[in-house]
Amino acid sequence: MAEKLVHKSWIIQYNLHSILGFFLLFFLSVSFYLIGDNSDGVSFLANKSTRKKSSPKCDLFSGSWIFDNVSYPLYKEQQCSFMPDDFACHKFGRKDSKYHYWRWQPYHCDLPRFNAKGLLEKLKGKRVLFVGDSLNKNQWASMVCLIESSGIPSLNPPIWKGNLITFEVKEYNATIDFYWSPLLVESNCDDPVKHRVRDRIIRVEAIEKHARHWIDADILIFDSFTWWLESHMTLQWGSFNSSDAIYKKVEMKLRRYEMALRTWSDWLEFQIERKRTKLFFMSLSSSHKNGTDWGRGNDQNCYDETEPISRREYWGSESDRKMMEIAEDSVNGLKRKGLDIQYLNITQLSEYRKDGHPSVYKRNWVAPTKEQLLNPRKNSDCVHWCLPGVPDVWNQILYAYIMDSSRELNE
Repeated sequence: MAEKLVHKSWIIQYNLHSILGFFLLFFLSVSFYLIGDNSDGVSFLANKSTRKKSSPKCDLFSGSWIFDNVSYPLYKEQQCSFMPDDFACHKFGRKDSKYHYWRWQPYHCDLPRFNAKGLLEKLKGKRVLFVGDSLNKNQWASMVCLIESSGIPSLNPPIWKGNLITFEVKEYNATIDFYWSPLLVESNCDDPVKHRVRDRIIRVEAIEKHARHWIDADILIFDSFTWWLESHMTLQWGSFNSSDAIYKKVEMKLRRYEMALRTWSDWLEFQIERKRTKLFFMSLSSSHKNGTDWGRGNDQNCYDETEPISRREYWGSESDRKMMEIAEDSVNGLKRKGLDIQYLNITQLSEYRKDGHPSVYKRNWVAPTKEQLLNPRKNSDCVHWCLPGVPDVWNQILYAYIMDSSRELNE
C-alpha cells in the first residue's frame, strides 16, 4: 500500500513537472517569435501589432535631445552636392555649428542609425515620393544628402520637371522624388517657383491633376499644414478657367482643411494599390516665430538662438493641435479601410529645436526690405530647418518604419 502511494505521488510530481516544462517551452517560443529577427537594428518595431500606446518602449516620438559631437552630424553640409540653398545655413554665413550635434534619444528605446545602403537594398526597383510643401522638400533634401553620404558612386543631380523633382540612384534602380503640392488639392499656389500668392484659391474637391503623378509610387510621404494657416482663403468649385465656377471666401481654417483631406483620403482609398503602396503622413513641423513661448521678449524669434528648449513637453503657440487631430483622424480612417498608412508625429521633438532654423542664413529669393536689413529678426526664416539638422531625425524615424515593413514591400 505504501509503495502504491509513493508511486502515485511520483506520477503526480512527474506530470506537474511536465506541465511546467511545457509552459516554459511555450513561453520561450513566444518570446523568440516576438523578438524576431533584428538584422536591421529595429527590434522596437519587430512586433507587427506595432506602436500601441501601452508599449512605451516602442515610442520613437517621446524623448529628448542629447548633445553628441562624436557620432553626429550624419553628413556635412559642404559634402552634400545637392543641398538646396534654402537649407545651406553655413554657406550663407551661419558661424555656429552646435545645432549639427544634437541626437534625438527616445526615452525607452534607441533610434537606429540611418544606413543608406541598407535602405537602398530594400528599395531596389522602387519609387519613393515626398508630396507636399517646402517642409516636405526640406525632408526630401535631407534624405538625398543622407543617401549621398554613403559614398554611392555616379549619383546624378536631381532632375526638375514641372512640379516633380526626380533623384535617381541607378545602381539600385530606385528613385527618391519630391512633388510640389502644398495644399495637396489643386490651388493657385501650385507653381513650384511662383507660388507666393496671398489670396489663396483652393479647388477643395479637385486633386487628380497632382495625384496622377503619385499613383505609381511604392512609398508616399505626405505633409500639408503650413499653407492652411492663412486667416482667409477662397474655396472654388469648378475649373480655374470656367466662367461658371463658384467661389466662396471662408475663414473656417479647420473646416476647409478637413474638406481637403477628405478629397485626399477618397483618392487614396480608391486609387492606391493597397498591397504594394506604403503611406506616411508627417505631422506639423514646429515653427519658432514667437519668443515669448520660451520666455523671451515680444520682438524675439529664432534669430540668434543656439540651444534647444530644455523644458519637457514644451509646446509653442503656433502648433495647432486641432489641425493635427484632423490629420490623424484622416489617417486612422484610411487605416480602418485597410490602407497601409502611418501618422508620424514629429511635432513634439521638433518643438524643442528653436536653434535649428535658418533665420537669416539662407538665400533670399526676394530682396529684403530696408526695415529687414536694419532688423534681421524681421527677415528670419523660423519655419524651415538647416541641414544637417532636425529633418535628418524625421528620416531616421521614417527609415525605421520602412525597414520594418521591408518584408511586405518586397512581396
